[in-house]
Amino acid sequence: MRHTYYIALGSNVGTRDSNLEAAWKRVGSLGTNLLLSRLYETEPMYVTDQPLFLNAVGRVLSALSPAEMLDALHGIEAGLGRDREKETRMGPRTVDLDILLCGDLVIDQPDLIIPHPRMTERGFVLVPLLEIAPALKDPRTGASYAEFLPGRGQGVYSYPRQ
Repeated sequence: MRHTYYIALGSNVGTRDSNLEAAWKRVGSLGTNLLLSRLYETEPMYVTDQPLFLNAVGRVLSALSPAEMLDALHGIEAGLGRDREKETRMGPRTVDLDILLCGDLVIDQPDLIIPHPRMTERGFVLVPLLEIAPALKDPRTGASYAEFLPGRGQGVYSYPRQ
């Protein structure tokens, strides 16, 4: 079985655009039918005393199960210098890869929740997600993700800024 994954990408340490490019290239090896949003420069949430992020959202069609995809994404992060055990939660990181959606699956496990539990509160996820998939709906509620965007697009800027 093949799944359509939507993956959030973020970086705010080092050469952010190169980090995201390297991460996306590695994600591309996990499947086909790739599509990546533009890059967006975003203000940090939760832990605000840190550098600005670059964010994007990509789509990949893959035969990996959700658990296998999560493991693969964590491997990509580690390969690009992320050490989850040593970093501050929600703090600076070379690369962050999160599964946002996996088709219409709803998963609620201790180490994997799909749809991503905080995606609707994050403009840095919604703006690039809606750029590449404007008609997407929440598989739990049927609500369009576009309904969550008003008021959440602040602090999300096309990169490079014009």
